[in-house]
Amino acid sequence: MASNQIGQCCAVGVKHEGEPTGKLETLEGVTTYVARPGSNAKSGVAILFLTDVFGYKFPNNQLLADDYARNGYLTIVPNIIHDDPVPAERPEGFDIMKWFAGEAPHGKEPHGPETVFPIVDKSISWLKSQGINKIGAVGYCYGAKHSIVKLGKKEVDVVYVAHPSFVEESELEAIKGPLSIAAAETDSIFPAEKRHKSEEILQKTGQPYQITLYSGVEHGFSVRGDMKNPAVKFGKEQAFFQAIQWFDQWLK
Repeated sequence: MASNQIGQCCAVGVKHEGEPTGKLETLEGVTTYVARPGSNAKSGVAILFLTDVFGYKFPNNQLLADDYARNGYLTIVPNIIHDDPVPAERPEGFDIMKWFAGEAPHGKEPHGPETVFPIVDKSISWLKSQGINKIGAVGYCYGAKHSIVKLGKKEVDVVYVAHPSFVEESELEAIKGPLSIAAAETDSIFPAEKRHKSEEILQKTGQPYQITLYSGVEHGFSVRGDMKNPAVKFGKEQAFFQAIQWFDQWLK
């Protein structure tokens, strides 16, 4: 695998400050958080934001979507977790792998690729119906796999992922467009050996790629980091700028 399976560290976080400015809309039958740009809107391009296990209602994810919109990108965050997010404050004994399997009381239904890709497909269909001709996909942790798979199928054009999980080597080998990765120094899911292996794979693809390692941060830092920690705050902000610069360069 290019990254390990998700772990308990994916379900720990600190909320960020701010009031989301987007709206919940129903797109192709999917409840979706939509962040629309203002007068600086970029024509014909959009960002498909695939979340971590906290989902589209998690304020941190909504605030990030708003940030992409402020940079000119129509950004949609579909409900890929079927309104069954991992609790932001995990109860004692919570087993995230049982959440994936949909085993009560940890989850309501399975959360494997077979439940995610139909939602992603509907989101892509809606974007194309709006005149969008180039799509950038953002994948945080859980959402990274689905973004990379779609890049391999040329159903999205450019991808940025942060602290990815569940990505198979074969999926990384198959990419057919630019891929940027933000990695944490401390990450049992995407550790050094996985980063190095991913670099070897990406070199062989012939596609534009970037892997940036942020020191002093852990898995989840780009969404759920503690902003009171200067190293985490710096890493989170730089990882976002990394995404914007990547899309500005390749999503044209």
